Amino acid sequence: MIEHAELEELEGAVGAALDGDDRSGLRVLGYGEISLVLGWPTDAPRWACKRLPPFPGAAAADRFVAVLDRYLDELRTRGVDVVETGTDRIPLGRGGVSLYCVQPVLPSESLGPVVVAERARGVELLGRIVDTALRVVDDRVGLDAQLSNWAVVDGRLRYIDVTTPLLRGADGRTQLDTSVFLASLPWLLRAPVRRFVLPDIIDRYHTPRTVVLDLAANLVKERLDEWIPTVLDAVSDRMTPPLTTDEVTADYRSDARMWALLQRVRKVDRAWQRRVRRRTYPFLLPDHIDR
Repeated sequence: MIEHAELEELEGAVGAALDGDDRSGLRVLGYGEISLVLGWPTDAPRWACKRLPPFPGAAAADRFVAVLDRYLDELRTRGVDVVETGTDRIPLGRGGVSLYCVQPVLPSESLGPVVVAERARGVELLGRIVDTALRVVDDRVGLDAQLSNWAVVDGRLRYIDVTTPLLRGADGRTQLDTSVFLASLPWLLRAPVRRFVLPDIIDRYHTPRTVVLDLAANLVKERLDEWIPTVLDAVSDRMTPPLTTDEVTADYRSDARMWALLQRVRKVDRAWQRRVRRRTYPFLLPDHIDR
């Protein structure tokens, strides 16, 4: 894995970007709804580093890593070939911790959207993803099966995005510390989002039907919507009632509206924190996400 000193250097570049909104020292590999994936070293990245929202202390970071490790073990037990994943942390001021999830950079031609766009292997790849999702997902273990979370390396279907460990305990409660992922919202919104929005978001990744629905809907975001019928055909005799194109379209529009609204709220809060309260906004937000 990446050397700790290199990660400290990356965190320094992140700090400069947060202080002055200057991202020239960062190499962005990808945009998520919550965070960015940063490449290191910037000139020729070997590592894909996802900086999670800052933790209030070492104990909270330890709890997250413990849940992540259990989730990775469970995925591998269920036959998911997870890309090698490590974590490391950088101390912040006032006892806070910056936690990074680090993976090796994979060849761009191995990434799911690129493989499907080349068409020759699209049907096979989407079928393998659907088969994996239906085999893995249940009330205890969830999976975000979006195409961008997969790669094909030497014929192996490999899973990438593990920073939201979708794992429930025997009591049915999520083991994920959701406060970490609500931290970028204004504090007035955190309680209602935790109560009324987050349970539905988590539940959809523990339900095979909505996991496949989400896979199909996100093909629109990837500009690969012509492949939606391929996903629907793969589950046509495995779900009752069958998924439909209208259902996929409605799900995509609803999901896009929700995430676009949350992103606008974050940007308003960032402006408030910087211009009115004169504080450093502690999160890296994507400039724009095409939906």
